[in-house]
Amino acid sequence: MNKTRLEAFSDGVIAIIITIMVLEIKVPHDGSWDGVINLRWVFLSYILSFVSLGIYWVNHHHLIHAIKKVQGTILWANLCLLFWLSLMPFVTAWMGESHFAKNAVIAYALLSNFCGVSYFFLLLTIKNTHLNQPDVMNLLKYQTSKGGLSAISYLISFIIAFFYPMVSVIIFLVIALIWIIPDKNIERALSNNS
Repeated sequence: MNKTRLEAFSDGVIAIIITIMVLEIKVPHDGSWDGVINLRWVFLSYILSFVSLGIYWVNHHHLIHAIKKVQGTILWANLCLLFWLSLMPFVTAWMGESHFAKNAVIAYALLSNFCGVSYFFLLLTIKNTHLNQPDVMNLLKYQTSKGGLSAISYLISFIIAFFYPMVSVIIFLVIALIWIIPDKNIERALSNNS
């Protein structure tokens, strides 16, 4: 199967998810700056989720660019990832509207765990279908090392959210920073693949 359809579909779903998230930000009814300032928690929640989705999109792009073929197992693993990502607008809105209340942060941390695990599952699925391609294996090695660190961090953030929700949010930000910083090894593996 052609990987172009998988990439186009995934890009479209992620674009729709981001669009839904921004549409959840309600315009203040008054013309004062206080109305906008009152939305600060909603904006912070949106920014955090936008960055997280952006990170998934960039890494998904790298991943799909590197593979040679798409099999049914990859399609299902990709749909699993998109399912969990599609719940991001709900927890983002809840966290923003509740001013990062404990239960909303717990839900966000739990969803982040599911997103991370499903991305890791996609990596493993691709690995199992590309065992004889060292360039893809090289790329996956770098992705899985960061992914493992992220999975442990998301699990810690989930546990901490029960007691210190804002510390959990700080962990989300640190994870995002880890992924935003470009990994030269991934770029190198992709350039060798081209």
